[in-house]
Amino acid sequence: MSTEDPSPLLSQPAIQPEVPPEQNPLDSTPRPPAENKLEVWWELFIAFIVWVGSIAAIIIIPLIPIIPYMVYLMKTSGAPSAEALTQNKTFILLSIVGIVPAHLVTLFLAWILVTRKGRYPFWERLKFSWPPTIAPWAGFGLCFVIAVVLLGLGLLVTSFLGGGKTDLDKLIESSFQARIATAIVAVLTAPIVEEIVYRGVLYPAIQRITGMTWAIAIVSLMFAGVHVLQYRNNIGVILVITLLSVTLTTIRAYTDRLLPTVVVHLIFNGLQSLYLVLEPFIEKPEKAEPAPALAQLCHLLHHLF
Repeated sequence: MSTEDPSPLLSQPAIQPEVPPEQNPLDSTPRPPAENKLEVWWELFIAFIVWVGSIAAIIIIPLIPIIPYMVYLMKTSGAPSAEALTQNKTFILLSIVGIVPAHLVTLFLAWILVTRKGRYPFWERLKFSWPPTIAPWAGFGLCFVIAVVLLGLGLLVTSFLGGGKTDLDKLIESSFQARIATAIVAVLTAPIVEEIVYRGVLYPAIQRITGMTWAIAIVSLMFAGVHVLQYRNNIGVILVITLLSVTLTTIRAYTDRLLPTVVVHLIFNGLQSLYLVLEPFIEKPEKAEPAPALAQLCHLLHHLF
C-alpha cells in the first residue's frame, strides 16, 4: 500500500525541486512544478471553502439557540425592538455561547477537507509542532515575549488613537456572565480554530501560488478584514488586529510551523481575558473619566466574529 500523499496541501514533497531564481530564498515551501498547477489551484479552492465555511458557521450557528428564545419573547411580550435586544442579557449571552458550536463545526469542516475524510493525519499535515531547531520551552518563552510586546504596542496604538466603544464592548459589558462566556471562548476555542483556518489552511495554499510575501499580506488582510465591520467605529482596534494578524502570519511563514502562532494567539487572548474577568472587581475612581487605554485593549477579543 503506497504511503505517498497525493495532495500538496500543507506538506512538502519528499524530493525538493530546484528553487527558481525568482523565489524568496527564505520561503521554505517551494513553488510546485508546472505539471502540478491544477492540484495547487484545487488546494487553494479547498482552503477557500474552509474560510467561507468558518464565516458562515459564525453567522448561522449562533442563531440556533437564539431563535427559540426569540419565539418565546414574541409569545410572552411581543416582538422586541433591535434596541431592546441589545440590552437583553439573555439574548446577548446566547449569542456569545453560540460561538462555541460554530467553532466546533469549523474545526470539523477543516478536518474533513485537510485529511480527505480521515485518510491523512490532521495535525501532521497542518505542521502543528515546534520548529526542529527550537526546544519547546524556548519556543514557549519566545511566544510569551512576542504576545506581551503585541499587547504593549496595542496599548500605545489605542492610547494614541482612542475610539468609541465597539459592538463587542457593549456585549461584554451587558453582564458578568457575558464576560465569562467571552473569556472562555477567547481562550479555549478561538486561538486554535482561527489559526487552523488562516495560518494552517489558507496560508500554505496561497503561498504555493503567490510566494511568501504576498501570502503574508493576503492572509493578514483577510483575517483583519472580517473584523472591520464589527470594529468600524474604532480605528485603533482595527490597527491592533491587523498588527496581530501580520505578526502571526509572519511567524507561520518563517518557522514553517503552526504551533507557535497558536501559542502566541492563546497567550495574547489569555492575558486579555484575565483582565476582562477581573475588571469589574478593580476599583475605579469616583469621578467618571474616559476608559483607560488598557481597558480598550482588553476588549480586543476580535476572534469571536
